[in-house]
Amino acid sequence: QVQLVESGGGLVQAGDSLTLSCAASGGTFSRLVMGWFRQAQGSEREFVGCISWSGEKTLYAESVKGRLTISRDNVKNTVYLQMNSLKPEDTAVYYCAASTFLLSERRSTYTYWGQGTQVAVSS
Repeated sequence: QVQLVESGGGLVQAGDSLTLSCAASGGTFSRLVMGWFRQAQGSEREFVGCISWSGEKTLYAESVKGRLTISRDNVKNTVYLQMNSLKPEDTAVYYCAASTFLLSERRSTYTYWGQGTQVAVSS
């Protein structure tokens, strides 16, 4: 099965920038749709964004458009989540996910999940 490992989380101040990484192994990364989800304490896991296997198309949650950007490097088998102008509301555990199907915001679409990386934005 595909294995995903997130990294890059940490404690930052409001307004700061942070880039998360997700390294994939055990599969053909270039053929996977990659997504990012997040789960705040006491909340359901929610969709953040995703990117097609070619990197040509992206889909974002309305709440993060303009601040968060997904990119991928198919040579390094890594997907990134670039986060700018971070807000306390962005505090959550961020999860990387992979799908063999199409771009989607639904959790059920994604077959593989990482363990998550914590992002804490202080106010």
